[in-house]
Amino acid sequence: MKQTRDDVRNIAIIAHVDHGKTTLVDELLKQSGVFRANQEVAERVMDSNDIERERGITILSKNTAVTYKNTKINIIDTPGHADFGGEVERVLKMVNGVILVVDAFEGAMPQTKFVLQKALELGLPVIVCINKIDRPEARPNEVIDEILELFLDLDASEEQLDCPFVFASAKSGHASLDMDQPGHNMIPLFETILDYIPAPVGDPEAGTQVLISTIDYNEYVGRIGVGKVDNGEIRVNQEVVLVNHHEPDKQRKVKVSKLYEFDGLNKVEVTSASIGSIVAISGITDIHIGDTLCAVDNPVAIPFQKISEPTIAMNFMVNDSPLAGLEGKYVTSRHLRDRLFRELNTDVSLRVEETESTECFKVSGRGELHLSVLIENMRREGFEFAVSKAEVLYKTDEKGKKLEPMEIAYIDVPEEFSGSVIQKLSNRKGELQGMTPINGGYIRLEFSIPSRGLIGYRGEFMTDTKGNGILNTIFDGYGPYKGDLSYRKQGSLIAFEAGEAITYGLFNAQERGILFIGPGEKVYAGMVVGQTGKAEDIEINVCKKKQLTNTRSSSADEALRLTPPKILSLEQALEFIDVDELLEITPESLRIRKRILDPTMRKRASFNKN
Repeated sequence: MKQTRDDVRNIAIIAHVDHGKTTLVDELLKQSGVFRANQEVAERVMDSNDIERERGITILSKNTAVTYKNTKINIIDTPGHADFGGEVERVLKMVNGVILVVDAFEGAMPQTKFVLQKALELGLPVIVCINKIDRPEARPNEVIDEILELFLDLDASEEQLDCPFVFASAKSGHASLDMDQPGHNMIPLFETILDYIPAPVGDPEAGTQVLISTIDYNEYVGRIGVGKVDNGEIRVNQEVVLVNHHEPDKQRKVKVSKLYEFDGLNKVEVTSASIGSIVAISGITDIHIGDTLCAVDNPVAIPFQKISEPTIAMNFMVNDSPLAGLEGKYVTSRHLRDRLFRELNTDVSLRVEETESTECFKVSGRGELHLSVLIENMRREGFEFAVSKAEVLYKTDEKGKKLEPMEIAYIDVPEEFSGSVIQKLSNRKGELQGMTPINGGYIRLEFSIPSRGLIGYRGEFMTDTKGNGILNTIFDGYGPYKGDLSYRKQGSLIAFEAGEAITYGLFNAQERGILFIGPGEKVYAGMVVGQTGKAEDIEINVCKKKQLTNTRSSSADEALRLTPPKILSLEQALEFIDVDELLEITPESLRIRKRILDPTMRKRASFNKN
């Protein structure tokens, strides 16, 4: 007999990047009394990982819970970047409704469409929260029209179209149902959640059914499965069967050793949980996303959509440069293998494959950002390794034609830069789909472009638009192969002997291009030390000392002036490297190098290729 559990609401907060999801969760936590009155609370408390805090982005979805009017509201904060879309897709299975957060100035953006589409497909009711209503350039009326148009484009049902709008400033901590009357607190949003989001429904008398939607990992207890109790009750020490909708043969008896519910930012141990509760379960070693925990006498798996496939791959390999092993703590292939396979515990969108070489692993993900976050985490943990240029994953259709991943790119730029952006993207096989003027002298361009056309473009884009452009992309399925692309017009400056870079050598080298290193840095033959203005690579000697003679000229002793080197960030270095180059990554340094260090062997290899 199905029953409704009125004292629980399960919601996810979805939005485009940087529209204020995590800040909104902060306020809901504060105003529901989770923190003591005098407790110091970090901003964006849900972004617990260092990289999330530094970049101001959410990478992993997080669970929290607040209590309002004796009702427990389980809240899931989801990422906004397309690269972490795998996170959004699966957590929506745990909730009964969503809050769609939209910036009152930016309006509906590509990722808004992506996350909303996922929610509507699952038939979830939506509360629209127009955030940053206090921005001077806010345009709430136009944004409401944009959102309603988006609902119509995505074939929303009548009930979904009749959604409530809440106007909020998450930063100032207030919400209101009337855009002209600013609120005083978050109560209007809490009330809307209780009124509009349905309570979970299930059969408390039926056999246990819990769908695992996300995995947490803890060094001490191993894998922790997080999911919603759909039917029945789950208890500590209960024996259950593990089944999976996509793997009909999978049936394993396991025991629930510990059970937790969420309360504020903590996990609280409980002895049992009933329908509608979101629980964390530890003690099951081989638990995966999409598994259902069922009663032993009735093992029925809950259907679960497959996670979207990766579109981009990189090789991670043991560092074999002349400076290998000097800065890293973990340098062997065993360390690298264990770490990459451990990442699969929590990241479902990632794939790791072994290659013919024991020292190289093929790692596939949803985009450059997805893989660069993994690389950054690993170098902070003390790993030293090398990676190749990111390459897209191709498919073939039934007729044997080559297909490649396509993206829709939405670009907001000041009008004066639109010409150069259109030209650059057209060269990268992009097709302009539309141009619309937007506020403040900006223009919005919409391109259909192969994913590989965007590899290495972001840095160039920021330079071309003097930092004023906004580039958002969203995966758009596979399309016919668009032909060959050359990634980089400029060649590399390559050091041809090992040693330490010296001012005199660098002074002579800087006439040839832009340098990436300064004096005193260690270099080796085959290491890329800069970028030339021409298409071909140039070998230079940056370790060259000045020959001393006994004749003095009046100007010779003047100090040599070096232009400051261009220090590349991890993303810039990943974008810069070409197919015949590798990026050497250590906890302290990023070095670009040629795959083949020996100049004679390198020439021979390029000669054979041609």
